[in-house]
Amino acid sequence: MAKILVVDDEADLEVLIRQKFRQKIRENLYQFVFAANGVHALEQLTQHHDVDVVLSDINMPEMDGLTLLTKLGEQNGLLKSVIVSAYGDMDNIRTAMNRGAFDFITKPVNFEDLELTMEKTIKHVTQLRETMKAIKENNILKMYVDETVLNFMGGREFESSLAANETVEASIAFFDICGFTSISENETPDKVVQLLNSYFDVMVKEIIAQGGYIDKFMGDAVMAVFRGDYHLDRAIDAALAVRSRIANLPVEQEMKSYTPKVSTGINSGEMISGNIGSATLRRLDYTVIGDVVNTAQRLQSSAGPGQILISETSYQKVKDSFNCKSVGEMHLKNKSQPVNTYEVVD
Repeated sequence: MAKILVVDDEADLEVLIRQKFRQKIRENLYQFVFAANGVHALEQLTQHHDVDVVLSDINMPEMDGLTLLTKLGEQNGLLKSVIVSAYGDMDNIRTAMNRGAFDFITKPVNFEDLELTMEKTIKHVTQLRETMKAIKENNILKMYVDETVLNFMGGREFESSLAANETVEASIAFFDICGFTSISENETPDKVVQLLNSYFDVMVKEIIAQGGYIDKFMGDAVMAVFRGDYHLDRAIDAALAVRSRIANLPVEQEMKSYTPKVSTGINSGEMISGNIGSATLRRLDYTVIGDVVNTAQRLQSSAGPGQILISETSYQKVKDSFNCKSVGEMHLKNKSQPVNTYEVVD
């Protein structure tokens, strides 16, 4: 059952919603919660932690819908919002989208369009939550991969499946926060960790949104893996979103001279997936290794602030979908021959 929070100061909208969706309400497919403005909506969310989608008007007393969008983004990155408003001019649409709205519907409401939009949004939220659940489960397993726990969770068959090494087709993206070393040398440890975690949180949300998973954090860098259909396209979409989100973060008041930017390297192809580590320490890391992975990291090391670099092979796969420009040949570490590279513009 999907739970939907409707935020609107027009009382008759609640009546219309209950009438139009009465069958799905009876069938327990939809459950609606209502709020009269943004302040009331935040109160409702403290009582209903399982809300999937927010439908919100813009013009409301106490707190308008655009301000509410900002608050929702701070509270819950998995919660998606659809603006339903008579103010359908481009300025409002752009502001709403920039503040994280998933979609925009104009009044008077076309309920067929509204239902299709709700279904699409609910499906997206469900996919995000399933991905997050899989990542959490994977991280727990990576922390406790030893014989005792594996036997407890499913016996030898489960252990064999987890320990299985295989060749997989995937895309790897390395993201590095440029210039962060200087911050770590001049700020307090608490400030450094808080700032780095806030940047990582923004990046992780965009990676998960494209179906990727975090392989590891390395200092001020992130390694992400994308598998399945269109894995290279999704890796590049994630990189573009990360670049945009990081570049548009508010400036830290005490560090006005520092503007965070991300350098990114992406590569795609066959790699080995398996548990790598020390049996003696009982510390194994389920990860991917190989030349494709190494090249992605080298591309990231060569990328400048805000740059997304890919190889010639990757460019040939995505040139019809993304705007790229040639950077030319680069001599990458441990590569005997120069690698022809391209920068993804948008």
